[in-house]
Amino acid sequence: MTANGTIEAVWRIEQPKLTARLARYLRDVGLAEEVAGDAFLLALERWPRDGIPRNPAAWLMEVARNRALDRLRRTTMIDGKHRELAIDLAGLEREMPDIEAALDEDIDDDLLRLIFTACHPVLPAEQRAALALRLLGGLSTLEIARAFLVPEATAAQRIVRAKRALRDAAIPFETPRGQERRERLAAVLEVVYLIFNEGYVATAGLDWLRADLCGEALRLGRSLAALMPDEPEVQGLVSLMELNASRFPARTGKAGEPILLLDQDRARWNWSLIRRGLDGLNRAMILTSTPGPYLLQAMIAACHSRAATAADTDWIAISAYYQALALAAPSPIVEINRAVAVGMAFGPAQGLAIVEALKDEPRLKDSHLLPIVRGDLLEKLGHRAEARAAFRQAAELTGNDRERALLLARAGD
Repeated sequence: MTANGTIEAVWRIEQPKLTARLARYLRDVGLAEEVAGDAFLLALERWPRDGIPRNPAAWLMEVARNRALDRLRRTTMIDGKHRELAIDLAGLEREMPDIEAALDEDIDDDLLRLIFTACHPVLPAEQRAALALRLLGGLSTLEIARAFLVPEATAAQRIVRAKRALRDAAIPFETPRGQERRERLAAVLEVVYLIFNEGYVATAGLDWLRADLCGEALRLGRSLAALMPDEPEVQGLVSLMELNASRFPARTGKAGEPILLLDQDRARWNWSLIRRGLDGLNRAMILTSTPGPYLLQAMIAACHSRAATAADTDWIAISAYYQALALAAPSPIVEINRAVAVGMAFGPAQGLAIVEALKDEPRLKDSHLLPIVRGDLLEKLGHRAEARAAFRQAAELTGNDRERALLLARAGD
């Protein structure tokens, strides 16, 4: 791997932790992200010349801390006083004298504070998720736009406005308790799952699978589960992510090419993760008689995990779970997945009827998912020319190079 490649890999792993740690001291998530970015730019300049530091995380943290202190001193000199954030510069220097020791502190606590802060109710729901994906998932504005099916400019506006709102409202950097925690939980779970999904099928770039993002989402989910052990949706989300993550060894070939679920070698699945996910699902189901969206999706994932072969999959149960999910959390993406399940359970014609009802859905206008499913169902019905056209359309819409190659191959190009 080149020096720049190593730097980018380190950045993907360390950026959320660095931003979270800085936000705790600076009390300004926007400033924390900027300072973390400054450290990354300096790494891009120095590491190819001087070599990768023995402890890259400590190097980045020390540079970021020094840059933060420089910025705040300049602000103090210009304003003649500390900013209204009341940042104690001496405290920042005093509390972080040993960078490597500081990195041994509980990183998960800082990440949880950051995600709950990013999901504060002062922000509209779409701004919360966009900001958390940027800060915790390290996603680009384009990747966030694709995740939400919105234009890139819209995603950029959401992020900027969210940072400004948190700063202007002087939102404390903390993990809330009691009722306030429960009120923010839905937004937090949405963000964790969006980060996982971006890793599961990357919206853009060379890699179809980004295990680093999935790992961060799993770590956050497990921390939430430890914090809130009696919340069935938290336990359901962790179970869902573990069951899906169990397929990673079989999801790509030797060259990194995608391998679809029904074509995977199930002997390569991580059965330890499957057992863990199924145990978590059982615990979650004991906690409620009315499964929520994440618990329902975990039940769907469990159907796949329990099937020894693709032919053993209980598609009738899966289609029923998707019907329940469509009632609990209606969305066009749920309908697309329901079309797949119905097509497998009751025949492609019935699945295609669901897909055709979505063709004028504005939220799917720039999404490649609908033409993928439409092409698959048309192919099963023997409408090969229409299927090829659908796969070509999907290839034009996807931002992921691996997925594009797969779709063009299915189109016969």
